Amino acid sequence: MRFLLIEDNAPLAAAVVDRLSLDGHVVDHAGDLETARDYVATTSYDMILLDIMLPDGDGSSFLTHLRLTENRTPTIVLTARSEISDRISLLDLGADDYMVKPIDFAELEARCRAVLRRRGSSASSVLSLGAIRFDSASGVLHVGAAATQLRTRELRLFEVLINAPGMIFSKPALVDRLFSYDEEVSENAIEVYVARLRKHLAGSDVTITTVRGLGYKLEQT
Repeated sequence: MRFLLIEDNAPLAAAVVDRLSLDGHVVDHAGDLETARDYVATTSYDMILLDIMLPDGDGSSFLTHLRLTENRTPTIVLTARSEISDRISLLDLGADDYMVKPIDFAELEARCRAVLRRRGSSASSVLSLGAIRFDSASGVLHVGAAATQLRTRELRLFEVLINAPGMIFSKPALVDRLFSYDEEVSENAIEVYVARLRKHLAGSDVTITTVRGLGYKLEQT
């Protein structure tokens, strides 16, 4: 999944990015609201982690603007404010959850999973299509009786495809979902990961189809 972290504390931001990246997520880091606005205007995110006290303004105004413009990206607020009234105010503005600093990284990951489950209206991380089952939490792909542990990029690519079977994703769109702005990568990398996933799906009734000139889609044959 692709995260946007809006946090001006450089050491904390680096630690959060490292932790989420270890789980295979793509994380863009904005140290101020101006950069965050530019990112949101050009990229679709699965989750926003938002600090409140930022050098060029209050994160509350950023959250308010998101919701007023119908941007429903799940958002967890990171705040040093521990007063109950402050937390209630953030939830009323449209935050999905909040964490009071200092942050426990295991709790942050758990809260992210919980928010995404609520937004998806499902308590399960297991998705099925035809004869295959995919557990996005463990990264295991089941094809019949065979189970394959997907590597990080394969996992994230397959997660995108299986969440929207039949939808065509262009190479640039997939690059955007799998890699952060800091990573230099060509669209050929997508071809490599697609080829690997096709091998894992061999023998099943599900395939990744190339739509010439447009991109790829996952479909049941």
